[in-house]
Amino acid sequence: MIPRRRFLQAAAATTAAATLTATPARAATRAQSEGTLTDLGPASVASPLGNGEFVGGVLYAGSRGLSPNVVGAYDLAQDSVTAHFDIPTGVGIWAMCRVGTDVYVGTHARSDLYRIDTVANQVTKVAEYPDHYIWTMASSPDGKVYLGTSEPGRVWEYDPATGTSRDLGQPAPGEAYVRSIQADDRYVYAGIGTHAHLIAIDRATGEKRELLPPAVADRDWVASLAMSDTHLAGGMNSLAELLVLEKAAPQNHKVVKATAAGEKYIVSVLIHDGHVYFAGRPSGTFYRYNLATEQLEVLGVPYFEAATHRLLAHEGRIYGIQDSAVFVYDPATGSLDYVNLVQRGFRSAPEEPMSVHSDGRRVYVGGKGGADIHDVATGKVTRLAIAGEPKTLITVGDTTYLGVYTQAALYAHRPGQTEARLIARTGNQQDRPRDLAHDPATGLIVMPTQPEPGHMNGALSLYSPGTGTFETYRPVVERQTVCSVAARHGVAYLGTLIQEGLGLPPVTTTARLAAFDLVRRKLLWQLEPVPGARQISSLSLGRTGTLYGMASTGEVFEFDLRSRKVTRTIKVGAKGGELFVTGRVAYCTDGEAIYKIDLVAFTAKPIVEGLAGQWFGGEPKLALDPSHRALYAVRGRDLVRVAIAGR
Repeated sequence: MIPRRRFLQAAAATTAAATLTATPARAATRAQSEGTLTDLGPASVASPLGNGEFVGGVLYAGSRGLSPNVVGAYDLAQDSVTAHFDIPTGVGIWAMCRVGTDVYVGTHARSDLYRIDTVANQVTKVAEYPDHYIWTMASSPDGKVYLGTSEPGRVWEYDPATGTSRDLGQPAPGEAYVRSIQADDRYVYAGIGTHAHLIAIDRATGEKRELLPPAVADRDWVASLAMSDTHLAGGMNSLAELLVLEKAAPQNHKVVKATAAGEKYIVSVLIHDGHVYFAGRPSGTFYRYNLATEQLEVLGVPYFEAATHRLLAHEGRIYGIQDSAVFVYDPATGSLDYVNLVQRGFRSAPEEPMSVHSDGRRVYVGGKGGADIHDVATGKVTRLAIAGEPKTLITVGDTTYLGVYTQAALYAHRPGQTEARLIARTGNQQDRPRDLAHDPATGLIVMPTQPEPGHMNGALSLYSPGTGTFETYRPVVERQTVCSVAARHGVAYLGTLIQEGLGLPPVTTTARLAAFDLVRRKLLWQLEPVPGARQISSLSLGRTGTLYGMASTGEVFEFDLRSRKVTRTIKVGAKGGELFVTGRVAYCTDGEAIYKIDLVAFTAKPIVEGLAGQWFGGEPKLALDPSHRALYAVRGRDLVRVAIAGR
């Protein structure tokens, strides 16, 4: 097994080598007029994988987050990626399956189905579906393709012989996700969340039957699923449990708990040669359960904290699909090796970035599996590899803090370090950091987080760099997620989102503004500043006693902290984004334009238009240079520097 440090460095070097050195940001003169834009090249270059499938001795691996996404053909005999197949629609490939020598590929946002003819090397779009995501696919013994989707959680059947699709409906009405699927000659088996179900659908009659044992009916998900002739095995979240049951007698079942410390998810499962192989997260541990002896083994940690998107068996070995790479386990020898597909020719390309932050000398752009760090003076780009997705960043002194999805983790990074240091995971059923702030009065780093899918109540975590303590408070604002924060004089000001965990229908209608005492650790007050707003996307403190916020409606509001009243509002953008106050002006973005707001006259004008920023999840970001003379944004998928007056 390749040591973690050496693999991280190799992966980072490979990605950086694939990234062209961009125009140095500092090459822009300080005399540039406000709104002058300098293109710094691709914001984040990556090669994240979402799934894979074998045809003969070739592994077809699908990407996610690229434009276009691709399926790369990795020939085991040649030890190289010998071909790429463009998948022109959708933002990622989560689902793949095989029928004969054809590989089927399912995309999400939008949900299209493609067939790759691996003999003729041709790609054909064969179907499209109205649901948001195609999460999972499987083929039946007679060559039909079954798809599990979300919003709503539905099952579709595609018949390659006729080119037609059949809607098999929602296995568990009201549930948003079909996250795992398998099919045999009689049934389609669907794993459901956010409230766990395992449903068998009769392929001929459409009749549905619940297989989930009553003893585990209170679980969240059956999020991964594998099948043999006699058994089904599914990964249940968020207690890191493997469910193994007999297809003919589901009451005969076992629940196997993953043993790694802090394990929460079973992310992929494979039944092969009398064993159930499965991978856990956040540890990245690889396990094997013997069906006959009921013994569980830990086989190793191929790559610390990495998610394994698919497990496949080929010629006696087990292959695990991870971001940019594949691990290979040989049951005969116990060896565990890593194959970096980028080093073997898999295409790297600009991805949809997730965050942007400037410490004055560097610009961090967060994406899948880490962050690209752009040196402002030289234009050189290096990769900071992290097993997760940096959603938000802040620099305090010489340390940059990163809020990382999943597990709502907080990392720290100092210039020159090849790795970021894990400080803590939030726990408390949280998985998505939403913002970061620093309060000089208390020294605390404040991180609000969104709960896991299907769970209630976001949280607020407080980290003290001085003492090393990390404390979490949940709920803070009841039945909402705190998604933006600004802090001053021992008080954190919180902006919320009405969505709690994904897939859980909101129970409130309007986002709130609240104040949290960082010394006494209590909520001081809360109110609704913008009628009908779903989210307060950003907060920024102005002169003493004044707070500014941007709402999902595109409105910017001024809030008097003494009277606790909104004093002025102005419609700025089409939707909410980042907002920064600098002196008597503020800058904000809706992803299409950057606006300057005169805080005295309370008027706004665009200084840059036509950005069409391709942000992951459609949440536009913006970074303020500490000099207050530049902003960093994304145009398309390129990082751009925007000159500002800052006054």
